[in-house]
Amino acid sequence: MLTKLAWRNIWRNKRRTWITIASILFAVLFGSFMESLQEGAWGNMISNVVNYYMGYGQIHQKGYWEEQVIDKAFALPADKMDAIESIDEIGGVIPRLESFGLVSATNITRGALVVGVDPVAEQSMTQLADRVSEGEYLVDDEQAVLVAEGLANILKLGVQDTLVIISQGYHGVNAAGKYLIKGLVNFGSPELNKQMVYLPLKTAQDFYGADGLLTSIALKIDDQDDIDSGLAAIGEVLDTSAYEIMKWDALLPDLVQARSLDSAGNYIVYFILYSIIAFGIFGTILMMTKEREYEFGVLIGIGMRRFALSSVVWMEIIMLGMLGALLGIVASTPVIWYFNQNPLRFSGDYASTLEKFGFEPIFPAAFDLSIFVAQAAIVFAITVILAIYPWLKIRRLEPVKAMRD
Repeated sequence: MLTKLAWRNIWRNKRRTWITIASILFAVLFGSFMESLQEGAWGNMISNVVNYYMGYGQIHQKGYWEEQVIDKAFALPADKMDAIESIDEIGGVIPRLESFGLVSATNITRGALVVGVDPVAEQSMTQLADRVSEGEYLVDDEQAVLVAEGLANILKLGVQDTLVIISQGYHGVNAAGKYLIKGLVNFGSPELNKQMVYLPLKTAQDFYGADGLLTSIALKIDDQDDIDSGLAAIGEVLDTSAYEIMKWDALLPDLVQARSLDSAGNYIVYFILYSIIAFGIFGTILMMTKEREYEFGVLIGIGMRRFALSSVVWMEIIMLGMLGALLGIVASTPVIWYFNQNPLRFSGDYASTLEKFGFEPIFPAAFDLSIFVAQAAIVFAITVILAIYPWLKIRRLEPVKAMRD
């Protein structure tokens, strides 16, 4: 009976009802939009970073990540490699042999990260061939290298010149060789642009005296939701006492820390936003309570119990909160879907800065139902708390004074 009475009451004054619903609706919309932009921007940034080189996961020999030396290279049996590639969540495996070496030309010498890659597999994840700015991409087993543009400029070398590489190979083997520079690659990151040298995997294994060995296997995973299940499936294939299977957040702790710091800063913004939302909703509740004081006085004066009256008014606000929250989800869906399909794009100096570090200058909105539901729940909770005000007001109301006023 009280529920039916509350429902009828909220539609007695349609204008007031729609104002209250609209304030809750826009609160959900603004909260959802802000949260989806933040999640989308970080999701896109993480995708750029991990697909730039690391991958969403990597496989190493146990202890390699703590001491990244070529002596911790490993050989993965072909049947194990095939088993990993057959896992549904894994889009590809990218084998690498990595170590540092000295690269030189005439009397100029620099340190560099010398990486042996499978040209086809590497292209599938990092699109390395698309970064070739001059010359041609590598093919399997050839005695040639790709050199980062910045490093080539330091060494004063170009395509078709010869690069000398000196390093320490597997278990102390002397590693030295001369290779034709087949192409130059350009990286947005200035640091990568000054230190990267790529060889075909077989050529790198011969150079380091590490026939059939790898230092890491990067994992291509197309859907971020499949990361945990994919790595867990790999754990069933490999002996985890001999191999370490690492997720991207363990490989890039600085990025995780930066995201946590950014999220912590956003709590202040959210506090301000929710405070504004709370004051907006409270204003409409205050207006509704003030307008109906005479009505409340009459009802109490003719014998209606205060508990019943305050319960009806509380239920009215709860109904308005539910309607506003649900309509807020409905209104947020097309807006966020639009910005998910048409991301915010930046230009000028800000875009150039992002591109230098390998990030696309775009902020797509994350289209995730949990964001809508969470924001609607928060705004609804604020409404429920604010609904205590008219309940307390009615409990303390003096009927005669309310009817006179």
